[in-house]
This record gives sequence, structure tokens and C-alpha cells, in this order.
Amino acid sequence: MFNLKNKVALITGAGGEHGIGRAIALRFAREGADIVICDLNANARGDWAGLPAVAEEIEAMGRRVLATEVDVTSAEQVEQMVNTARARFGKIDILVNNAGAPAGPDRVPVAELEEDVFDHVQRVNVKGTFLCSRAVVRHLIKRNNGGKIINISSTSGLRGTARFAAYCSSKFAVIGFTQCLAQEMGPYGIQVNAICPGLIETERLHGIASGLKPTGTSIEDFRAQMVERSSQNNPLGRIGQPEDVANVAAFLASPDGDYMTGQAISVSGGAAMVH
Repeated sequence: MFNLKNKVALITGAGGEHGIGRAIALRFAREGADIVICDLNANARGDWAGLPAVAEEIEAMGRRVLATEVDVTSAEQVEQMVNTARARFGKIDILVNNAGAPAGPDRVPVAELEEDVFDHVQRVNVKGTFLCSRAVVRHLIKRNNGGKIINISSTSGLRGTARFAAYCSSKFAVIGFTQCLAQEMGPYGIQVNAICPGLIETERLHGIASGLKPTGTSIEDFRAQMVERSSQNNPLGRIGQPEDVANVAAFLASPDGDYMTGQAISVSGGAAMVH
């Protein structure tokens, strides 16, 4: 277990029922942190209430929580979120940049990739990471008490893949941004790292399947094929779960990860081995 007692963590993109953001928020809360969660909207669907449901889970653990709807591509909204969190909790210790653009329309060959689709992926995945990091590190520098920034990249940020040009380029950029920020923040005792998940069984699989499925194949059938193929080709024999990413995030956020910075850590069951 990792000790996050008396820490305040901000996690973006945390409203999904089966998402990485929710898994990280709950893991951090179990480790003793108070939590700020945000998403573009409540992310409610069907029987899932979205952000309010995640907030209730965190409160049930006895932790304080602030849930807010935020567009991470808006500097004004990001600054307001950080200021509200500081007013509520007095500080922010940990930032997890998890918010990502929806998958689907971007998973096409470059020759067919629309400019507005490409731009949207970059705005959310790259600009959103920049804006949230800038707002939080300004606070961390003034506090002069260290801190942690964890950026969610992807194994697609380590290796290019056909039909993933918009996504891969954004996740490569996140790793480059992580390395730059890590060097800048080192003198302040702030560690900055990236986690690179492989294929994880979240809601995003539906969008990925919708963009990649062959004509005549249903989204659900192709999604099931993706899960099966990922499991068969993975050295550990299964597709990744959100909790697999949350476990690594908890380590990086804790004092145990204090001597790691500027790293891009593959969490892929060995599907992407970094050297």
C-alpha cells in the first residue's frame, strides 16, 4: 500500500464508470488522499450517474471530494477549477492528466483524416495536459513543498500505428512534454512522469471499435474480437484493466516514487516493452 494521507489529488477525465480516471481516483482515496475529480460533463449514461457517483464512492471511504464539470481545453475553466480546489482544500499535491479525446472519428488513414478531428484530439490530449499542468505547477512552485504530476500517455505514444496518426502524435507529444516539464520541475522537488497504458478495457473500446471495425461487422462483435486478440497476443494473457493503471499511478504519487521523474512507463502486460 502507498501512503497518500493528507494529500490532495486532482484527476481529470474521471467520470466514466469503467474508466482509468475513476480507478485512479478511488485508489488514491483508499490510500488516504482527498480528491478533486473533473470531466467535460457529468458522463452519466444509463444507470450510471457519472461524476456524482464517483464522488459518492469517495465520500463513502471517508475522504473529502470536489467534483466539477470542466473543459480542459479552456484555460479559464482550468484556472477556475484549480482555484476552487485550493479554496476548498488549501492545496493541491498531485495532478493526474487523464482526460482524453473520444476515440472513433480519428481512427482513419491520414488521407481520410479531417482537420477538425485531428485538431480536437490535439486540443484535449496535448493542450489539456499543458493547461492543467501549468495551472498546478504554478501553485506547487509557490508552495515549495514538492508535488507529483502524472500524465496518461499510451503505448501509442511509444510506437506509431496505421490509422492512429492523430492519437499517436498526441501521445508522443505528451511524453515529450513530460520530459521537458520533469527537467524544469526537478529543482523544486516535483516529479513528472507519464504512464503508457496498452489496450485497457474501458468505455473507450466502444469508440475504438466503431472507428476500426470492418464493414458488415457490428461494433460489439469487433470490440469482443479486440479483447480476445489483445489477450491472446499479450505475454500475461489478458487485456489490461483500469486498476492496473491505477496501481502504477498510486506508486508514482507516493513517496516511494520520489526518485523517478521524466519516465514513460509502459503498463501493457508486456505488449509494449520499452528499452
